[in-house]
Amino acid sequence: MKQYHISLDENDSAKYCILPGDPGRCEKIAKYLDDPKFIASNREYTTWAGSISGEKVLVTSTGIGGPSAAIAMEELCAIGVDTFIRVGTCGGINMNVKSSDVVIATAAIRHEGTSLEYAPIEYPAAADFEIVRALVDSARELGERWHTGIVQCKDSFYGQHNPKRMPVSYELLNKWEAWKRLGVLASEMESAALFVVADALNVRCGSVLNVIWNQERKAAGYNEPDDFDTDRGIRVAVRAISKLIGEN
Repeated sequence: MKQYHISLDENDSAKYCILPGDPGRCEKIAKYLDDPKFIASNREYTTWAGSISGEKVLVTSTGIGGPSAAIAMEELCAIGVDTFIRVGTCGGINMNVKSSDVVIATAAIRHEGTSLEYAPIEYPAAADFEIVRALVDSARELGERWHTGIVQCKDSFYGQHNPKRMPVSYELLNKWEAWKRLGVLASEMESAALFVVADALNVRCGSVLNVIWNQERKAAGYNEPDDFDTDRGIRVAVRAISKLIGEN
């Protein structure tokens, strides 16, 4: 049966799927695969397919935020996908995280709403260990500057970037200070929902993120250019999938 949002059915299935947020990034990622081809596009969900090490791999965009990411994962699981790697962007929080670095999330702060409809707030949003290991090994082998640790996920982009104008500024600013003190690496919008939904569906998920900027480093006076190049995370993800395929 064709899935309502992603417009895919069992004939399109694969075991592995790369999940960018931006539909426009799917073709770019697919070019790293063998024999890439466009499959479908509906709403924020664009899908390409190709192969890595002889194994079929999908590339499906999720749009922005947890709700649409959860829909993508639910429907991809329904057609048989069981291993996911999110490839996205983030903003650094920890002062050691610089623009153009790669962040590999081991877990995510559930400062969003989607995951609450899958698990109580006490349940952690954690990445799959085998995927994290494959991503770390791949980043190291490719010579990328990488970090592993916790990321923060939120529902409001402008709640982070302009918290002082929000009616709940007191909460946003205080929690941001807590993330800093706890050594949280970066902020983004999808991993927490994806990790929890993956656990609820008994599938695997990890995330590799390109650091565009670090607002804390900017505030401290570091002159660091923003970096919108997503190739680093893509290469790490593709290499990690190749490793995962080789382990099966």
